Amino acid sequence: MPNINPLGQKLDMPNAEVIFYPRLFQPPASTQLLTDLLNQIAWKQEPIKIFGKSVLQPRLTAYYGTQGYTYSGVKMEPLPWNEPLLQIKAKIEPLVDTEFNGVLLNLYRDGQDYIGWHSDDEKDLAKGAVIGSLSLGDSRRFIFRRRDNHQIRAELNLSDGDFLTMGGDTQKFWQHHVPKTAKSTQPRINLTFRVIK
Repeated sequence: MPNINPLGQKLDMPNAEVIFYPRLFQPPASTQLLTDLLNQIAWKQEPIKIFGKSVLQPRLTAYYGTQGYTYSGVKMEPLPWNEPLLQIKAKIEPLVDTEFNGVLLNLYRDGQDYIGWHSDDEKDLAKGAVIGSLSLGDSRRFIFRRRDNHQIRAELNLSDGDFLTMGGDTQKFWQHHVPKTAKSTQPRINLTFRVIK
């Protein structure tokens, strides 16, 4: 069980271990990280398979680390850690007592970019390991729903510098997504640090 840092707020979600660290990174550091990642990450728009059809993802992605990773039929070969990613890693790993060996980055260019309902439960992931999720840039809604009852939900507004961890049975019992919005016009980067087997 990772140490729960006093900065973190545990969300009231049964069968989940979700801890929210508001503004873990603050300006000017968060602003600099956003700029560096926008410019230094090898962003791509990958196709994924949905119901057997290949479609382009409605956001840009990149994957860095030391272990390969497959999700939605996309095999991600890792690029080597760069300086901004190592800076983030150095701050979050002691906080959650976890050594991450991969990070999936999503760039939401504006409010029309989104990610659909899913759980981070791919077979490449170490079972029950913590996923550390950092948001940089524009605020976006982040919604959870129970897999066995879609009426049971929890919602956060994730803003610049907010950090969230999902551990334990979270992925087994809950799904999450970032919906489209007409309000958001500025870019947002989300980084999900993972433990890959």
